[in-house]
Amino acid sequence: MAPGSQPILSSTPLQVLLYLNSWYFGAFYLAEVLMFIYKGILLPYPTGNLVLDVVLLVLFLGLEILRIFYAWKGNLCEHSLTTAVSLFLLLPCATLAAYFLLLQTFVLRLEFLLSIVLLCF
Repeated sequence: MAPGSQPILSSTPLQVLLYLNSWYFGAFYLAEVLMFIYKGILLPYPTGNLVLDVVLLVLFLGLEILRIFYAWKGNLCEHSLTTAVSLFLLLPCATLAAYFLLLQTFVLRLEFLLSIVLLCF
């Protein structure tokens, strides 16, 4: 076969969505850190719950970075294994996004809106 005659299997809309998701997650994470500082100072946040929420936020950062990285590489390199790994990581990431949406000790309206948009991505 001549070079260039093979069909391109990578998806441009998926790549654009992953690019936008990476920037949005960075903004989401920064906003969450600032809101945790705000809640830790001004609200009667129990120490154990605050530590749990911060640990889950750090875990969320690691999982989301891995998910976006594997989806990015799987799409561009056309590897189904790395794309499957990113889909496997989608479940814990969506669960953590739902946790920050509904199950925190204190959920601010801004957090609620940011988490809904994150789940839409």
